[in-house]
Amino acid sequence: MAAWDLSVTVEELGPQAPPLKISVTSDLHIGGVILKVVEKSQIQRDWSDHALWWEQKQQWLLKPSWTLDKCGIHADARLCLTSQHKPLRLRLPSGITFRLRACFSSPVFRSVTGICKLLNIRHPEELSLLWPVEEKKRKKEKDVEEELYDITRAPLPSSEHLFICALAGSIPKLANGMPAFFAEAAETEAVYKMLAVSQPAPAPETIAKLYRTTNITEKAHINSRWLDSSRSLLQQGVRENDKLILRFKYYTFHDIAPQADAVRVTQLYEQARWAVLLEETECTEEEMMVFAALQYHIGKVSLMEQFVTSCPAMEDLDSALQCLEVKMEGESSADDMLVSSMTPKRLTLKGYKQYWFTFKETTISYFKSKEESCKEPIQQMSLKGCEVAPDVSVAGQKFCIRLLIPGPEGMNEVYLRCEHEQQYSRWMAACRLASKGKTLADSSFSSEVQSIQSFLAMQKTTPSTNTAQTDESINTHSLVSPRYQKKYKPKQLTPRILEAYQNVAQLSLTDAIQRFLQIWQALPDFGLAYVVGCRKDEVLGIANNRLIRIDLSVGDVVKTWRYNTMRQWNVNWDIKQVAIEFDGNVNIAFSCVTADCKIVHEYIGGYIFMSTRGREQSNTLNEELFHKLTGGHEAL
Repeated sequence: MAAWDLSVTVEELGPQAPPLKISVTSDLHIGGVILKVVEKSQIQRDWSDHALWWEQKQQWLLKPSWTLDKCGIHADARLCLTSQHKPLRLRLPSGITFRLRACFSSPVFRSVTGICKLLNIRHPEELSLLWPVEEKKRKKEKDVEEELYDITRAPLPSSEHLFICALAGSIPKLANGMPAFFAEAAETEAVYKMLAVSQPAPAPETIAKLYRTTNITEKAHINSRWLDSSRSLLQQGVRENDKLILRFKYYTFHDIAPQADAVRVTQLYEQARWAVLLEETECTEEEMMVFAALQYHIGKVSLMEQFVTSCPAMEDLDSALQCLEVKMEGESSADDMLVSSMTPKRLTLKGYKQYWFTFKETTISYFKSKEESCKEPIQQMSLKGCEVAPDVSVAGQKFCIRLLIPGPEGMNEVYLRCEHEQQYSRWMAACRLASKGKTLADSSFSSEVQSIQSFLAMQKTTPSTNTAQTDESINTHSLVSPRYQKKYKPKQLTPRILEAYQNVAQLSLTDAIQRFLQIWQALPDFGLAYVVGCRKDEVLGIANNRLIRIDLSVGDVVKTWRYNTMRQWNVNWDIKQVAIEFDGNVNIAFSCVTADCKIVHEYIGGYIFMSTRGREQSNTLNEELFHKLTGGHEAL
């Protein structure tokens, strides 16, 4: 077979060095090419992390046994021998930026797994990487060098060990409660504490410079920045020392364990906190005051508590954070009946009408009056699989429950208005249980009622019994969103926050974080990722259990579809359209403008994949299934 010259650039020789030319034949394998290049470079070093990158095809040549002919490589190919792991600047949800080594040759899914293993974050499938917002408006300002924590010295895990840890959701061996690398020196130990303990908020001027979305369209543009989980970093234009953001992408938080998830829970809290402060997630004024009080309390307790992995505050984390997991368990039926006078409201009605409601098992029925409750009801509604959201104002004595009930053509919206707090607590608890297929006879009903009542208690303002409101000064700019900073002066916000603080001051650090996350999860638009369609007034919202269609012309949700009614979804990659089929022969098609249809496809497939995870620790994740569900035609 005839020999021919192949040009290979060697990264270690420098950017100005000319390519090395080696004589090869078409039956030479990739491993042999690397060996020839290394010998000709005359550089003595460890080359085990290096591989060939094919510039024209934008792909890695990672199969050393494949021949040049099988790879389709000819004399005009431009190859580069480069390291697979490169330095990367990575910003975490807490705002801390690390410089670490990440894998540029594996799919992003596997690269994120390696990063999470280094940082001691279990279940990396819930996170992903995205590009930061371009800072075009800050060119006139002087460049302020951000604080960077360099951990590039951390040892790289072997690919086999990394794969096993990722699938099992396990953690590396710990030393003093942290990965061995961080325990080596006082400096790295301090860095790990910054990961595992909530840090004080930055200065108000720093917060003011942070990117903040002002409408749904701007929120939709954020989702165009997610990286493709099925392709490598280098394939997507990421270069050495580029800056990326690590965030929770899928809002289904699985198997939170007390002694293993200090970093995971802290970063989840930080992402929730900034989602509220930067108005990514909308909340009411009362809820904002509770959020502010909890942040204030968490900040104080975090500064006082010494970080210990097995500290008492972490012992009850497993039970305290059970609300973060969706449990699908079989339940016993019950004939217990809860009767109350309530008021429904449909989107087509302008006001409320008084009806007599009964709650039996997982179904609510309503009648014109109590006397007619022995007759046939006006309507019965099964709450299995419905969405339940609070609409409460304690100060205004407003206790409403918003229900999105599955129907043949989407979701029907119903509002229930309770007469008082006690009635609301019981009905809200019953609705939440019924949505999961549980009845009033379930053992968790009482605890659910108590949880709701404790949340209502936090929103109540209590007369101050001390002088804290006049003696203590707090930084309101780091506790409430800009909307309320403009609406109220700090002197007006401080007493309101401190009033709410009286109701949470006795909570432990773990309980306070759990309460913050619980309220965050109950917000109506929690976890929604938006994508603008081909019609500018049409927006698709993707959540962990449903899809919604929003009409911007009226500013309201017009349709809702749940994943458990989905039969199949397909993507037309040529016209970039996602088509979905639901039960009842309901078909929808959606073309994306602000994001590639691959991002929508990956979101839907990713959430379907998350639902396959089991509760048993021995249950392993199927990475191949993840790529089949999210990777599209490339994965197949």
